[in-house]
Amino acid sequence: MTILITGGTGKTGIPLAKIAHTANYPVLLASRSGNAPEPFKGVKFDWFDQKTFENPFTADPKIDRIYLIAPTDVNPFPIVKPFIDLAVSKGIKRFVLLTASQIEAGGPIGGKIHKYLIDIGVEFTVLRPTWFIQNFATLFYQSIREHNQITTATGDGRIPFISAEDIAQAAFDGLTVEKSPNTDYLVVGPELLTYDEALKILSSILGREIIHKKISPAEAPAVYAGMGLPAEYAAGLAAMEEKVANGSEAELFNAERKFVGKHTLKEYFEANKKLWIK
Repeated sequence: MTILITGGTGKTGIPLAKIAHTANYPVLLASRSGNAPEPFKGVKFDWFDQKTFENPFTADPKIDRIYLIAPTDVNPFPIVKPFIDLAVSKGIKRFVLLTASQIEAGGPIGGKIHKYLIDIGVEFTVLRPTWFIQNFATLFYQSIREHNQITTATGDGRIPFISAEDIAQAAFDGLTVEKSPNTDYLVVGPELLTYDEALKILSSILGREIIHKKISPAEAPAVYAGMGLPAEYAAGLAAMEEKVANGSEAELFNAERKFVGKHTLKEYFEANKKLWIK
């Protein structure tokens, strides 16, 4: 059997491939370039080009389970549905879908894909992670490195920051467990921190002060659009951050159905501190 990993060279795709490889599970990494790092095999796959949907099954007829990373789109369901239907027609019975903590089945963005997997009766796991630890190296990279600050509308909201490696482990479990759980899991890190507390840790590691500039949810869309984010994405991010400020992510820490990761922010900051050194 082979695990097909869409978003194969992304934040969670590579860690998942490494976990599977260590456990002797063959994997195929699907990406727009079709390239994959050694020792993995890649295949060209583009959500916005349905002609590429057949490519994975041609490259490896032994695919029997799929890790789904939907494309970045306000409504990805019409884009993803044809591929799910094709996969099912090829005999694929198990899927693991990555969405986000604030997205319920049937809701916006990945929520419609989640609901579709339920409706068609396949084996599935839906992972709903909270905020990625790796955002400090992507979304906040430049502002930390160049301006010693980050800007959010999260206020003093606490977040159980989760690492991509822990999400990958949860995905691997869902793909390989003998009996599919056919449910969703909130995916959280091992500790609750505000951004102020997180940046205090980073400051101590870097030896310089990194501050959290707090803005209101009303201000946030214009600020984020000014940082180069698309207007619709900026508005969505502001809305999610307002929920964080009101305690949405802290509540996840006490949720009954969840996967708790092992990696901490301090570990991540120490291992990657060269990123933010000028």
